[in-house]
Amino acid sequence: MPSLFDPIVLGDIAVANRIIMAPLTRSRAGASRIPNDLMAEYYAQRAGAGLIISEATAISPQGYGWSGAPAMYNDEQQEGWKKITRAVHERGGKIVLQLWHMGRVSHPDFQEGQLPVAPSAIAATGSANTPEGKKPYVTPRALETAELPGIVQDYVRAAQRAIAAGFDGVEIHAANGYLLDQFIRSHSNQRNDQYGGSIENRLRLVIEVVEAVGNAIGFGRTGIRLSPNISYNGMGDADPVATYTALMQALNAYDLAYVHVRETLPNKTEKPEIWVGTAMRDAYQGNFIVNGGYDGASAQDALSQDKADAVAFGMLFIANPDLVDRIRKNVDMNKTKANGLYAGGVEGYTDYPLLRQD
Repeated sequence: MPSLFDPIVLGDIAVANRIIMAPLTRSRAGASRIPNDLMAEYYAQRAGAGLIISEATAISPQGYGWSGAPAMYNDEQQEGWKKITRAVHERGGKIVLQLWHMGRVSHPDFQEGQLPVAPSAIAATGSANTPEGKKPYVTPRALETAELPGIVQDYVRAAQRAIAAGFDGVEIHAANGYLLDQFIRSHSNQRNDQYGGSIENRLRLVIEVVEAVGNAIGFGRTGIRLSPNISYNGMGDADPVATYTALMQALNAYDLAYVHVRETLPNKTEKPEIWVGTAMRDAYQGNFIVNGGYDGASAQDALSQDKADAVAFGMLFIANPDLVDRIRKNVDMNKTKANGLYAGGVEGYTDYPLLRQD
């Protein structure tokens, strides 16, 4: 059985170990949305990961909706990201850019007063993180069918910029209640055109994005993130097992770098039939990465039981830039600081101590 420390080839990306850094929004890009030197230091500190998946990065002004998050739709942003890919590669790491359109969980404050867009005019639950603080989500505008090819091209352009900026690939963000997730799931997608209704129709946009991005930069440099049993912002689906099994079967037509699943692990209160991860693993023929509350021991168990080919860690990587070494040596982990999780400067971002190298 593979070890967390064994190398693996993810499509066209050869990585040194199977400990993946999950995407983590940290809000250090400021109002310019341009990655900076502090962000380069943060990512370089964590270059021991087999693969770093960058924080979610807006593909267009329309797709933006989180104060302080970075973007990738203009030359200045692309240049900013070059600092980060260079810093990671100088430390021997690999990094992909996560492509993000927030859809209905953006806010008019980011859209020059216009409504955010979504598959259907159904408001999310919760609040947006605006420059003026938390504000309730608004009812979005339903996208016209004719607008969707333009959104597909926004993903393509951002992916092309990512490769030009030195990234090893991209991850399409189709999880966590954002635009592509909103199209996939029946509770948020109540369209009556070819992008709504049946499972096949609800999967149409995400498949179009995968195909267009893969054709533009290579399928072996394209991954995708999904969250079938995460109920962020009122998300849900009438039959998640059927929906996500169908999606896995559709993705088998492409030789992707990986599928990355953000999961809520089953507990005693959940019915087994709503646990989707096992069905997805069984249906998908490629590299399968899991993420959701793992530590070193449970991650190794997931590999040993063939539940995954690699495991992504989120919160542990925030507080432990040398997480790979800490897992290897089975030592205590730093505790996450409440200050600095979102926005701020060095504190809670690049100031976590490393293990002594004796």
